Amino acid sequence: MKSTTVRRVTLSIAALTALTAVAACSSADSPGSSGRSGKSGTGDQGSGGTSGGGSARLSPVAALRTAEKSTDAADSAKVESTTTMGSLMSMTADGALGWGDGLSGTLTITYTGGTIADTMRRLGSTSMEARYLPDAYYARMGEKFAAQTGGKHWIRYPYDELEALGGSSGAYLKDQMQNTTPNQSVKLLLASGDVRKAGTEKVRGEDTTHYSGTVDVAELTGANSGLDKSKLADLKKQLEQAGVTTETVDIWVNDRNLLVKKIEKGRMTTGELTQTAYYSDYGVRVSAEEPPAGDTEDFTALMRQQGATGGSGATS
Repeated sequence: MKSTTVRRVTLSIAALTALTAVAACSSADSPGSSGRSGKSGTGDQGSGGTSGGGSARLSPVAALRTAEKSTDAADSAKVESTTTMGSLMSMTADGALGWGDGLSGTLTITYTGGTIADTMRRLGSTSMEARYLPDAYYARMGEKFAAQTGGKHWIRYPYDELEALGGSSGAYLKDQMQNTTPNQSVKLLLASGDVRKAGTEKVRGEDTTHYSGTVDVAELTGANSGLDKSKLADLKKQLEQAGVTTETVDIWVNDRNLLVKKIEKGRMTTGELTQTAYYSDYGVRVSAEEPPAGDTEDFTALMRQQGATGGSGATS
């Protein structure tokens, strides 16, 4: 029974780690919005947008401020990303996310390498469905997991309970999970104080302007990012807790001032972190239904079953 419980919790922690990886490179707090998600737009909604590459004619800081606002106002997008966290894991994520009224959406997450992929492979599942709802994140595990949980396939991660479990680290993870939006990369680059235009390029056939910079965690100023002092302090603490001292950020913005690609690279305590993401179909309709209660097990319940040995893994 003990080993079965440990396997269940190992799976649930692996799912949580995947979620953290999706959010890891986009941890600045998101500004409040007016609840616009779920609309079926064309991708032209961004505020301040100009056609014909207007942002390219602005200074890098002014262009990125416009891109941050436009991307935030678009409310939703399709997302494709690849993430590597040292020897711990490599994974892909594909789906759609909305952020107009709290984070929502569905991603398919597939482990492609690292120790977590090995663990998941032995337990019969290297891919899972992830659903983001305003109050919790849900991960659908494989049949072996269900066999160990009375037939339940889903793990529920309530954000507030994760904060209570993980203390200050849990609070930061909760913030990451609820504020993973494309414009956070733009805010991070602006906060770095090191923003430069790197040229113009085609990204998947689309004309874009490439901006680049290096984030020195010790020297983050937040002057151009719109972050207040407390949120900037939280951002710095998040990066410091992950062992990040410097991080490079590259973003590509289209002629509607919308982020279409980003690459972030840094070193964490778990090794090199690299994340590449593509964003498309801004304004796409996003839906995520809460899984049936009878097919769902709470992460906190699994941790209680494991007892004291599970507490340290809640935010791994």
